[in-house]
Amino acid sequence: MLYFSRWKTYSIWAVVLLGVIFTIPNMLTQSQLDSLPGWFPKRALTLGLDLQGGSHILLSIDRQDLIDERLQATRDDIRTLLRDAKIGYTGLTGTGTTIQVRITDPNEVEAAKKALAALVSPISSSMFGAGSVSELALEEPETGLLRYTLTDAGIDYRVNNAVTQSIEVIGRRVNELGTTEPIIQRAGADRILVQVPGLQDPTRLKEILGKTAKLTFQMVDQSMSPQEALQGRPPAGSTVMYSQDDPPVPYLIENRVIVSGENLTDAQATFDQRTSEAVVSFRFDGKGASRFGQATQQNVGRLFAIILDNQVISAPRINEPILGGSGQISGSFTAESANDLAVLLRAGALPADLTIVEERTVGPSLGADSISAGKFASMIAGILVVGFMLVAYGTLGIIANIALAANVALIIAILSILGATLTMPGIAGIVLTVGMAVDSNVIIYERVREERQLGRSLVQSLDSGFSRALATIVDANFTTFIAALILFYLGSGPVRGFAVTLAIGIVTTVFTAFTLTRWLVSIWLRRAKPKELPKGLLRFVPDNTSYSFMALRRYAFTLSAAASVAAMTLFFTVEMNYGIDFKGGTSLEVQAKNGQASSSEVRARLSELNIGDVQVQEFGSASTLLIRVEGQNAGDNAEQSVVEKVRGELANDYDFRRVESVGPTVSSELAWYGTLGVVTAMLAMLIYIWFRFEWQFGLGAILATIHDVTMMIGLYVITGIEFNLTSIAAILTIVGYSINDTVVVYDRVRENLRKYKKMPIEQLLDLSMNQTLSRTVLTGLTTLLALISLYLFGGEVIRSFTLAMIFGIVVGTYSSIFVAGPLLILFRLRPAGVDADDKDKGKPAVPAGAQPTKS
Repeated sequence: MLYFSRWKTYSIWAVVLLGVIFTIPNMLTQSQLDSLPGWFPKRALTLGLDLQGGSHILLSIDRQDLIDERLQATRDDIRTLLRDAKIGYTGLTGTGTTIQVRITDPNEVEAAKKALAALVSPISSSMFGAGSVSELALEEPETGLLRYTLTDAGIDYRVNNAVTQSIEVIGRRVNELGTTEPIIQRAGADRILVQVPGLQDPTRLKEILGKTAKLTFQMVDQSMSPQEALQGRPPAGSTVMYSQDDPPVPYLIENRVIVSGENLTDAQATFDQRTSEAVVSFRFDGKGASRFGQATQQNVGRLFAIILDNQVISAPRINEPILGGSGQISGSFTAESANDLAVLLRAGALPADLTIVEERTVGPSLGADSISAGKFASMIAGILVVGFMLVAYGTLGIIANIALAANVALIIAILSILGATLTMPGIAGIVLTVGMAVDSNVIIYERVREERQLGRSLVQSLDSGFSRALATIVDANFTTFIAALILFYLGSGPVRGFAVTLAIGIVTTVFTAFTLTRWLVSIWLRRAKPKELPKGLLRFVPDNTSYSFMALRRYAFTLSAAASVAAMTLFFTVEMNYGIDFKGGTSLEVQAKNGQASSSEVRARLSELNIGDVQVQEFGSASTLLIRVEGQNAGDNAEQSVVEKVRGELANDYDFRRVESVGPTVSSELAWYGTLGVVTAMLAMLIYIWFRFEWQFGLGAILATIHDVTMMIGLYVITGIEFNLTSIAAILTIVGYSINDTVVVYDRVRENLRKYKKMPIEQLLDLSMNQTLSRTVLTGLTTLLALISLYLFGGEVIRSFTLAMIFGIVVGTYSSIFVAGPLLILFRLRPAGVDADDKDKGKPAVPAGAQPTKS
């Protein structure tokens, strides 16, 4: 195990060297990167919105809008086709997803079906015509009554096309704003995710994204005044529309569209040379110029309206024919609003209305604070862990620290290569990995010490220690890896970033523990030729402990059962402090521009806005407030109205550092997927442990983990810590850690079952617990050191997140000994049920140096 061929040595250091090379760009400025040779990697980690500021907006296609539009088009098609075929009809109506028409002459029914056959013809639904879909299905409930119904497949086809087209339009709009590296991608069947890092004005982005931008040029109907049309009934073929003025001015508009925005080739913000006011100049294509010129020739002296999303921008008089194919739109624009309109017109119209169902915006000042806090917390965590390993293991601690540094470099390198986004929970994942990475080294080193105590030589002890620790480390880390995978697939946003970091950290930890650490140990053996294992400055757990853990199992069971019942009782009787992720609503972090913030004043000002229950509390410092507004229960758009009202009320006195708004649709999904994530992770771990061990081990591990989850839920209920999306990440991480700890103990139990077939189960469990006690304590302490540094120095945003994980580590360590172990007794696990290898027969019942007691 400790021999390395030359090619293995080269391979190990090649991987480490590549990791360092791909990590370097993250430590250089842009000018330094530009000066590097072309072959050198220059891709650095992308910082998440919570670290550099920006906006995360989730948009949803209005499915009903598409259905209504398709029904209107179908009604128009039926009318046109039957008129062209000169077939009489009546009762052309539509409700829901159905259009029906009655053919007046029964002898013309077949002719009508033939004339309308194109409506039910399959259309290509994929590239190269590989698939097809029928948008409408024909039924004839009675003779002469034709009923056309939109199919689910047809609606899905339209929604899919609308999402694809919307992504293109949104991409053009966002790029026109001059932002850098925006992310615009599909999120599910009918949603679009827009992330714009470093954006200074999220309100402007929402305005750009929220407008459909359907531009039309229509004539103003001057046959009667708009007031008469409002009091009576508008003429056939005309509709009353309002201007964008305040107060809005009504216009009577002819429904016939002269030219639409599809005929525009360009639109630019400029200034009118005569009045110096901001205007938008436009230019039509050939078809649009011809139609617009013909319409203006025929209607000199009349008013025509320029309409954007059913609102009249302006209604100028046609003084003379406009034949050049160009013109300008005026309407009390500012320079910025004129530019925004030009952006919308150049980008094109959206095929359907988009609703903002989730918004998460972080101001640049908060992002800078988060980066500073994350760096400092990571540095402190690194110093504490490195110092702890040196104190505990001496020279072997130096080797572990070298492997740890390589581990972190590999994590950052892989994240950089993948183009991953580093978020604050991602930094938490790295810090947690730093704490857990030493676990593998601790398992190995403690196993080496045991082998040495059994009288083996130093070389044999090291070789055997690495070999025997392999299965334990793989089992323990694989269970955590399962939690990370499930967290990635069922999580979203920052939680996914945490899962990616954790999963990569597990892989790199196993690699460094069994390649780099082993290679360094072999070099140390050859060069230093030590006679004995190096001792650290302090031994945290004495050698050959013989604590009678199982004697306390009845007390532990009683305590755990009482605590679990109390936690569940509180959960069902006291409402948990659910965050907006799970119940919808709006959360805003604001900072006073001058002096201290007044929570009572802000609460009083916001209570007059009629936005429901408002909670205001100090957050981190005297100048910062956290504002939470309850969900409006009036659709997803209502949450956006709350954000705008609060901005309008406080913008003069406060800077908005962070805005989170989650509509009821998304919040219900997050709650479902969060619960599903925890349950699925535990089931997957149960199956794996059952497969690798026995059913008693699998069931025991899951019950111990359920105990830990119950305790964490009790913590959230008792302390009132906000339970949000990152809380699910914390719970799943503790699930992985607890299983990891339990598997290490169970692995030793399984080994001892094979060695000591006649030893009573209580005595065997005590022996196994004592043999792994040093590893349990050391791993728990290193992980806690990393988490405590993150809690103290990582910033207010993730403080509750790390507090929950600190509590979970303590509870998980307790349960792996006092819950998981005794459950094996309850399930009547017996040494005789496990076959011993022939080579193990005749071994003493108790190993040298251990004195387990009976319970």
